[in-house]
Amino acid sequence: MTISMCQASAPRFANTLDNLTQILDKAHTHAETRKIDPLVLTGARLYPDMLPMSRQIQLACDAAKGAVARLAGVEVPKHEDTEQTFAELKARIAKTLVFIGGFGPERIDGSEEKEITLKFRGNDTCFTGSQYLLGLVLPNFYFHVTTAYDILRHNGVDIGKRDYIGTP
Repeated sequence: MTISMCQASAPRFANTLDNLTQILDKAHTHAETRKIDPLVLTGARLYPDMLPMSRQIQLACDAAKGAVARLAGVEVPKHEDTEQTFAELKARIAKTLVFIGGFGPERIDGSEEKEITLKFRGNDTCFTGSQYLLGLVLPNFYFHVTTAYDILRHNGVDIGKRDYIGTP
């Protein structure tokens, strides 16, 4: 069975990032309603040695744009990683959505065997396109989105599984 690398990547990222934007809207409303400084939520962590919610979103966006760029054979766009507010985080997601939305199947499909080399701790690690997408990027992407969701839920934001998954 063949897999469409495009269908397994860009639309999945877009759907989840759209849902994450709606979750951020609920978190912003939660902060306003309860008179909580929004930076408390965007800076919240599940545990002291974990990254804050804002960084989880940045890393999820990095995973999505990096995957699509590498599979399509183009340079990965760089972002400054300075977003702290809900508006800035939503703008980061929007930039990511615009970027990944610019690549159709003709640019991504057929990348299953493409060699992708990344540096990890100074060492080159080589993947095929399918290993990279299915074994590294998708788990990493969902880890960071889930962690952002969990941080907000842990801090009382009224979100649930339907918010995370969205409507089919």
